Amino acid sequence: MSPFRGLVGFPITPADEQGRVDTEALRRLLRRLVEARVPSIGLLGSTGTYAYLDRAERRRAVEAAVGEVAGRMPLLVGIGALRTDEAVRLGEDARDAGAAGVLLAPVSYTPLTEDEVYAHYASVAEAVRLPLCVYDNPGTTHFSFSAALIGRLSRLPYIEAVKTPAPSAALVADHLRALRGATEAGFSVGCSVDWHAQAALRAGGDAWYSVAGGLFPGRCLQIVDALARGNDAAAAALDAKLQPLWDLFTEFSSLRVMYACANFLGLSRAAPPRPILPLPEPVQHRIAAVVEQLDLA
Repeated sequence: MSPFRGLVGFPITPADEQGRVDTEALRRLLRRLVEARVPSIGLLGSTGTYAYLDRAERRRAVEAAVGEVAGRMPLLVGIGALRTDEAVRLGEDARDAGAAGVLLAPVSYTPLTEDEVYAHYASVAEAVRLPLCVYDNPGTTHFSFSAALIGRLSRLPYIEAVKTPAPSAALVADHLRALRGATEAGFSVGCSVDWHAQAALRAGGDAWYSVAGGLFPGRCLQIVDALARGNDAAAAALDAKLQPLWDLFTEFSSLRVMYACANFLGLSRAAPPRPILPLPEPVQHRIAAVVEQLDLA
């Protein structure tokens, strides 16, 4: 089972004000994904606030997740860190706990060059020796991968996939074509940005790295299944029904919205890690109304 195909659901990582992970709440969130039979689970992605957790808490989260998932689907673990040696240690922790693959973003304070990013990925891949997905998230890392750099990385052992932000429907086919033209055969090209993902999958994307899929897997799987059956019209209609959720994501950020949704559903009682603040109560009421309107519970 590849962790880089189909729907990959990314849950939040509930934690207290001191950054200690609430493993029971995390297990509840993961149970929804296991019961929905998502193809793969993404732990400690951006939605999972990996950047706000120390190594010990990340390890606790991975161990809890491995225990809950129990090998029923692949577990992909985010290991982004400022230092290469720390990313290696996080990758080794994930590997030793039983992760099926790792997700690595080029986290940095000082802007990185392409050669520095290449060396970072080469070092981590060689040390961790797990299937690795390149995490292209310029909104948080302020580094944009060129197709040429993704191509160079695809030729390294263990680097098997890229998670790229899907552009608009008008641009996504060309975006995927450029990446496919630069990378090795069999390299997985998957997309994030939930409100563009349906178009990206229709254009030939291998995976949907989904924020909504980390809490509402059933509805997202319906879209993936419709596309797999060749029913593009049904997939587009299902995607359109989720537009109120996509609107909330773009207005308030998907991370903040997912915390509010998980709390409304009684799956956690966590706030985002400071300095991120919970959304104001009137906005939380709006989010709850959308969850009820779309029957997402």
